[in-house]
Amino acid sequence: MELLTPLHWKDYELLDCGDFEKLERFGKYITIRPEPQAVWPRVWPESEWKKQAHIRFVPKNSNSGDWVKLKSMPDQWQIRYELPNHNDIVFRLGLTSFKHVGVFPEQAANWDYIVQSIKSMKQSKPKVLNLFAYTGGASLAAAAAGAEVTHVDSIKQVVTWANENMQLSELNNIRWMVEDALKFAQREERRGNKYNGIILDPPAFGHGPKGEKWKLEDNLAEMMKNVLRILDEKEHFLILNAYSLGLSALVIENLLKATAGDRLMIGELYLQAKSGVKLPLGVFGRFVKHD
Repeated sequence: MELLTPLHWKDYELLDCGDFEKLERFGKYITIRPEPQAVWPRVWPESEWKKQAHIRFVPKNSNSGDWVKLKSMPDQWQIRYELPNHNDIVFRLGLTSFKHVGVFPEQAANWDYIVQSIKSMKQSKPKVLNLFAYTGGASLAAAAAGAEVTHVDSIKQVVTWANENMQLSELNNIRWMVEDALKFAQREERRGNKYNGIILDPPAFGHGPKGEKWKLEDNLAEMMKNVLRILDEKEHFLILNAYSLGLSALVIENLLKATAGDRLMIGELYLQAKSGVKLPLGVFGRFVKHD
C-alpha cells in the first residue's frame, strides 16, 4: 500500500494540524479550518496559530458555520498549481459556509498522475470522465494534458465555479453536466459510450439535482460496476478516491482488483505539515493500461 502526498505545491502549504483543526496557507492567506482526522494535539501553540492566521472558520452546526477574520483579506483570491507538463491550472478560491475554499490540495498527487497517464496514451484526444467533479482540479489537469473532458457534478453553482477556473486557466474542451453521477454513468453505459480515463471522488453523503440520495457505503459498488463497463478496453486509466472516516484502502482493492489485476495501486493520500505531522486525507485506487 502506497502513501502519497503532493510534492510540487508552491501556493499551498499545510503548516500545522491537531485538536481537530488545520492551519493552512493558500497563496498569501492563512486559514484555520476544522479537520475531523486531526485527533492528536497540535504541534505549534495556539498563540502561533493566531499570530499567523488571517481567518478562522467557526462551525455553527455539522453543516455550516461562519468565517471570523483575524486580519484583513479578500473574500475571493486565486492560487495556481504547476502540472508535470509545465502548464499552470488556476483556482479561484472563496469562503463558503461549508468550510471549503474551492480546492482539495491533496488531490494534486492525482492531477500529476492524470497528466502523465494521458501523455503516455497513443490516442490523440483521449476522452476523460470526471464524476463528483467539484471545482474541477482533475478536469483542468486532464484538459491541460490534451483530453476531451466531461465534468459531472450535481450542484450547479459548483459547476459554474469549475467553469470559471477553466477560463482562468485559459483552457477549453470541457463539457459541463449538472447531473447525478450514478444516473449519468448508467446512461452512458446504455448508450455504449466509452472513456479512456475515469476519475471519481465521491463524498460520504450527497444529493443529486433532483434529490437523489448518495451514500458511499450503499452506492459505491453499483457505481463502480457501471463505471468499469464504460472504460475503454484498449487504453485507459481510472482513479477512485474516497474521503470517508474509517474507510479502508482494502475496500477500494476489493472493488477494483478483478478489473485491474496486478496493475492496481491502492493507498492513502496525506498532506505533510511544516510542523512535522502527516494529515491523512482519503484512500485511493488507480490503474492504467496502454495499448
